[in-house]
Amino acid sequence: MKESIIITPKKKLGLGLKELVQYRDLFYTLAWRDLRVRYAQTALGLVWAGVQPLATLLIFTLIFGRAIKVDTGSVPYPVFALTGMLGWSFFAYVMGQAGQSIIGAQEMVKKIYFPRLVIPLSKAVTGLVDYLITLVFLVVIMVYYQVGISGQVFYLPLIFIMNLMAALGVGIWLSALTIRYRDFQHVVPFMVQLGLYATPVAYPSSMVPEKYQWVYHLNPMAGVVEGYRWAILGEGGLSLYSGLSFVLIVILFFSGLIYFRRIERVMADLV
Repeated sequence: MKESIIITPKKKLGLGLKELVQYRDLFYTLAWRDLRVRYAQTALGLVWAGVQPLATLLIFTLIFGRAIKVDTGSVPYPVFALTGMLGWSFFAYVMGQAGQSIIGAQEMVKKIYFPRLVIPLSKAVTGLVDYLITLVFLVVIMVYYQVGISGQVFYLPLIFIMNLMAALGVGIWLSALTIRYRDFQHVVPFMVQLGLYATPVAYPSSMVPEKYQWVYHLNPMAGVVEGYRWAILGEGGLSLYSGLSFVLIVILFFSGLIYFRRIERVMADLV
């Protein structure tokens, strides 16, 4: 009985960007497969992508907007909350999917060689579709409440890049750690639940006492959510604390890539 052997080419430790470009067709294939699995054979199709953020928005509006009456200044609470959810929902989905992606594709990892980083990176495509749908809902709600778009909206692509780097950075770290320590599979749902309330999605970060702001912004998504509100609504601004979040995002992203590349050499033996 013959055993299949995966021959892994020797390569220098680095980010492997050139190799990723060479396997771009595989990236497109995996992304398209995820889109079909998520939306194919469903009666409502893409509508499901908007159900979760709208349901969460309803709960936030009832609890934080009406019961607690969080002060959001001149911005109606539904607009305020959905702007924060725009970035958080994308982060939570991509982080969760990327974090469990290698374990979910372990049969493919065992059989053939390809840059394993393609798998978690491809998860961002499906998350991008959900992101765009949420963005459309946000524009509709802003029109309904007659809220104008900020002049800083041209910075929105930069905020999205930070959002993407945060999601992939944490997701890539989790995908590599989960291979060695399967307990991390249970950490992801906990991180999503805790992170939603540890991030200024349903409330402004100004509610956090000044002396704890630097601790609060150790959460990378704190600065990203603030960035979305500043770019879209013109609310608040980017402070030094926001800069701390952005620096942590860059560190998480590149350190995750480096650690993943190290684990990649023995990945087929560990999954």
